[in-house]
Amino acid sequence: MLGPFIVTALATAFTIIDPIGMVPVTLAVTSSVEPGALPRTVNRAVLVASVIIFFMALVGQYLLSYLGITLPAFSIAGGILLLLISIDMLFARPSRAKETPDEEMEAKEHEQQVAVFPLAIPMIAGPGTIATVLLLESLSRGDHVKLAIVYGAFAVALFVTWLVMRCAPLVMRVMGRTGVSVVTRLLGIILSALAVQFILNGVAQWMARPSA
Repeated sequence: MLGPFIVTALATAFTIIDPIGMVPVTLAVTSSVEPGALPRTVNRAVLVASVIIFFMALVGQYLLSYLGITLPAFSIAGGILLLLISIDMLFARPSRAKETPDEEMEAKEHEQQVAVFPLAIPMIAGPGTIATVLLLESLSRGDHVKLAIVYGAFAVALFVTWLVMRCAPLVMRVMGRTGVSVVTRLLGIILSALAVQFILNGVAQWMARPSA
């Protein structure tokens, strides 16, 4: 029966992506992005994450096998990247006024960088998400209907994530600049712990791998 598999795929996709949890993260990492550019940043982040997730769903197992890359390595790498951004959040510098064309170009580049990292990678399409996609694909055992269910579950989760992240400006207006600054630093501490957990999980999975 497909019912239990549909429930499993949807529950897993929503749990690993965690749309609600993306609201404070979006507020924190986009605090230096111009308010009018926030919708574009969210759109780009979800689009990039979607491409990565579905690309890995299609070719991930073949690519990792060909390159000799393990899922624990993904987890460790994602943890290191997340740790770097958490340090930036903890020691955030005040934004500079964008007045000259060169500075406006810098703001545009920063907007694009934030959308790709850390929002798209590793917050939405992180090592856990990629590993989950590959796991659900293995559970489908090549059944085309079940594979379609997996893709559909992640498509729904991504759409809900996009809707939730687009609501972040409302929260920002309520909290104000001071509130966002406080949340940014608090999230920096939380994200640093999450980053370390990613690394520890990767090390644990690597240590627990079957001996050759």
